[in-house]
Amino acid sequence: MSNVDLTPLASYCFIHQLLKRLRELDWIPILLVRLSVGLLFFESGRGKLFFKFEELVEYFVQLGIPFPHLNATAVASSEFVGGIFLILGLATRVASIQLAVIMFVATLTAEIKTVHTLGDFLYLPTVLLFVIFIWLVFSGPGKASIDSFLARRLGLE
Repeated sequence: MSNVDLTPLASYCFIHQLLKRLRELDWIPILLVRLSVGLLFFESGRGKLFFKFEELVEYFVQLGIPFPHLNATAVASSEFVGGIFLILGLATRVASIQLAVIMFVATLTAEIKTVHTLGDFLYLPTVLLFVIFIWLVFSGPGKASIDSFLARRLGLE
């Protein structure tokens, strides 16, 4: 018998199996992200649409956004419906693109004035939300979603 140390090989196998299992469970963090940002935007859109719509229109006027009433309707509706879609995992990529655009515009119109350094920019909540939405566009909705259910039923997965 040789005295070959199999500890590195055993460690590699353990790490390999752990990473494989984590990949199989990637739907969990995707679900958590979808639910958290979905609820955030559902509540935000609901508040804007049904309780503070005129305040939103006035804010858009102050920011110099053209057609403030139309844009306020579009933003509030997109947040409300997009939030619902993210919660359900329905048309996740489409909803994420729409919400990413809203976050991009919000960064440029409302928050960029507070930025003086790269650190300031990276601390903006809209930038973080933009990155999350871009990630959802590429990752998709995960297994725990209506999108995934429909894709399986239609034989697309």
